[in-house]
Amino acid sequence: MGFISGLGRVIPNKIVASSFVLVAGILFVAANLRAPITGIAPILEHIIHTFTLSNTQAGMLTTLPLIAFAIASPMAAALARKIGIESAIFIALLCIAAGIGLRLIDSVWMLYIATAVIGVGIAIGNVLLPSLIKRDFAARVAMMTSCYVLAMGIFSGGFSGLVTPLANIEALHWQGALGVFSIVTVFSIVLWLPRLTTRTMPDAGVAETNERVAPHSAKPNKVWHFSLAWQVTIFLGLNSFMTYVLIGWLPNILVDAGYSQVYAGVLHGWLQFASAVPGFVLIPILARLKDQRIPAVFISILGAVSILGLLYAPTFAFLWTVLVGFSSGGCFILGLSFISFRSQNALQAASLSGMAQSFGYSLAALGPMLAGYFYSSIGDWSGSLWMCALASVCCALVGLGCGRNRVLPHF
Repeated sequence: MGFISGLGRVIPNKIVASSFVLVAGILFVAANLRAPITGIAPILEHIIHTFTLSNTQAGMLTTLPLIAFAIASPMAAALARKIGIESAIFIALLCIAAGIGLRLIDSVWMLYIATAVIGVGIAIGNVLLPSLIKRDFAARVAMMTSCYVLAMGIFSGGFSGLVTPLANIEALHWQGALGVFSIVTVFSIVLWLPRLTTRTMPDAGVAETNERVAPHSAKPNKVWHFSLAWQVTIFLGLNSFMTYVLIGWLPNILVDAGYSQVYAGVLHGWLQFASAVPGFVLIPILARLKDQRIPAVFISILGAVSILGLLYAPTFAFLWTVLVGFSSGGCFILGLSFISFRSQNALQAASLSGMAQSFGYSLAALGPMLAGYFYSSIGDWSGSLWMCALASVCCALVGLGCGRNRVLPHF
């Protein structure tokens, strides 16, 4: 950790104090939290052909990051308490960069390992960004959460749309196409360097909010004892379950419906772009609503209807893709906002975020593998899409609980 601290000391303090640099840093960190994984789906057929993979083995490329999320998420808050949020996020970016580099090696096992390493980096960032926002932007949680989800959607959507044409360039092949995203990751690392001059803990905001709790008195494991925490966790988990099935298999679903691979890749990009749109809609709404049950139910049901639209009316695939992307992004923003809204301080937010993303992604990890299994067993995507639609309906039911205006008790 001395190396990281040393890097921080060479950056002028005036740069660190800049709110613009902090916001830009958060947005570029967010840019790395989806695209390195979602970029695989449009070129999955290239990868299957290169390594002669089955559908279940190919599904592991989407499932592995989710398993990494589940394992690494509980450790992220502990890492932040030990070395500070800023240094922990820096380590997350280094993991993502290392994983992107390892994918350039022409080996199926190295591809799996690299995907898991990227997953660990994304897990740390996913857990700590809500805590950072709770601490540094307590009065603008909904706005900042929407902005960083917007950044995730723009970069992942853009990369999904570009990766297939890049993979068709003979000099790049699919490995080089995936490696192109390292440009964004390296820039993000450079942009985050000024933050390394500070070493702040996730509970640093406790004293600032005049709460009658000692900064280190909370016990992170106690968050698992509260039903509200489980409702937030299951809400995020069910949405992630549905989202990662579509992230992993949507191009294949569209190709089987009669669309070309290039157009399927473009629609996969639109899925990501559409997931960013709720940021514009939910910023003014969440700022005024103390109770979020209505948007939670409406957006979840919209997802279920859109998924069934893909199955029964694939002619309107563009419409259904945009709507399901809107639903996925909206539920994701709501879920992340719930982490802050239902917490009393930044330490609670970090603990709840770790729980929600650990258990939630464990649930989500089953999705891509089950979808691949159902396709192999049934011969079409009906079972997989009905599974996703039911997950969205259950998400709406859980939203009735975690959308209520209440907070976790002190622990």
